[in-house]
Amino acid sequence: MENQYDDDASPSVKGKSMYQYIADAWKRPGEGYMKELSLQRRVKWRREENFCRVERPTRLDRARKLGYKAKQGFVVVRGRVRKGSMRRRTIKGGRRAKRKGMTRITTGKSLQRICEERAQKRYPNLEVINSYWVGQDGNFEWYEIIMVDPHHPVIRADPKINWIYGGSHKGRVYRGKTSAGKRGRGLHKKGKGTEKIRPSIGANKNLGK
Repeated sequence: MENQYDDDASPSVKGKSMYQYIADAWKRPGEGYMKELSLQRRVKWRREENFCRVERPTRLDRARKLGYKAKQGFVVVRGRVRKGSMRRRTIKGGRRAKRKGMTRITTGKSLQRICEERAQKRYPNLEVINSYWVGQDGNFEWYEIIMVDPHHPVIRADPKINWIYGGSHKGRVYRGKTSAGKRGRGLHKKGKGTEKIRPSIGANKNLGK
């Protein structure tokens, strides 16, 4: 019988890696064993302090893709943000209905970007690299934020991450330099239909009038 793990075997014959199994399970977190596990996690997370440091990533596959390494200087922080719209209270009088400004009020940033910025304020000596979604309920969404200590000697000695030490990267999360920030700035798209989002929405705010 031919060895299925032989180097000459086709990729379809070889087994999945550990990260592929983790990614497959997180594609449907509300099904199978992940459903009960997610419920237990949310019960625990609600009792925790917001923006607390965690020992290891909940989604190891996503963390590794987004720059996490299990070495000194890397910190993973789990934080939550509220869900829902920004609907305002009813105004009883004094203006026309369409001038009340109650509904259709949306933020200029995603909840993920807001969570990253709040984590940066909580840990000012660290820098945000990226973040990923880990769960939600009726009131909150939880994200895990990958942060790095730019002054740690292990980080400064690593040629793959020591770029974060430069002064130009300080406060990068506030300038939309993370993956979630670039998505919100429209930089994940290019070509037709993106004429008014580059270099920024603010720079093109007078176009089309």
